[in-house]
Amino acid sequence: MSDMCDFGFTAVNEDELEAVQKVSATATSSEDRLNKLYNAITPLLNNLKQNPEKDYILWPNRLAKVEEFETHLQKIYEGQ
Repeated sequence: MSDMCDFGFTAVNEDELEAVQKVSATATSSEDRLNKLYNAITPLLNNLKQNPEKDYILWPNRLAKVEEFETHLQKIYEGQ
């Protein structure tokens, strides 16, 4: 008979609720950053895969572009 009255929730105190909300916010933030990292890296990999029959990649200003991409990834990693 007790199963009939089980509505699928549990009472919690304010501290427990706050802890769950913090964990949920952290998980959402982590998922968002992971999606941003994936979306930043995928175009790079797709561009590198273009024209696989060619032995060399022409990449003018490579150092500046790589450093800019590193900065972009660092900001995502830090949650900015």
